[in-house]
Amino acid sequence: MAVTFSADITERAERLLSLCRAEGLRVATAESCTGGLIAACLTEIAGSSDVVDRGFVTYANEAKRDLLGVPDEVLMRVGAVSEEVARAMAAGALARSDADLAVAVTGIAGPGGGTAAKPVGLVHHACAGPSGAVLHRRVVYPGDRGAVRLATVATALDMLIDGALQQ
Repeated sequence: MAVTFSADITERAERLLSLCRAEGLRVATAESCTGGLIAACLTEIAGSSDVVDRGFVTYANEAKRDLLGVPDEVLMRVGAVSEEVARAMAAGALARSDADLAVAVTGIAGPGGGTAAKPVGLVHHACAGPSGAVLHRRVVYPGDRGAVRLATVATALDMLIDGALQQ
């Protein structure tokens, strides 16, 4: 059975794949709060294997550390849902893959787990490219868990598109 993403998200994924093919770019994902939805969205499209290198689902802090090299010190100091961790996840995914672009997301999808400083819906996104620059976006999405996760996928695809256009 096929997974169903909205037409808007599917169009973004198709645009990204087309841009990456034209530029000869490969993509990796590092996902926490989305649990692999970004990679699933891309691989739902037939022929995506020429662009998608791999996806890391690093829900636990130990996975972020072991698979992506996020330092324990950073996780302890600022917590998993932070700009620093998102940036480290993206850089780690790029370093541990054959990809040219990597996107990372870490956040609080809800319904619980939020605080005043880190509310439900808060997601940190990061995108790393071959230049070494890592772009970051902090967004607080409205809605329930599903809405937050799908909005995160859309923003991640947008960041990858921006990264592909800058190559």
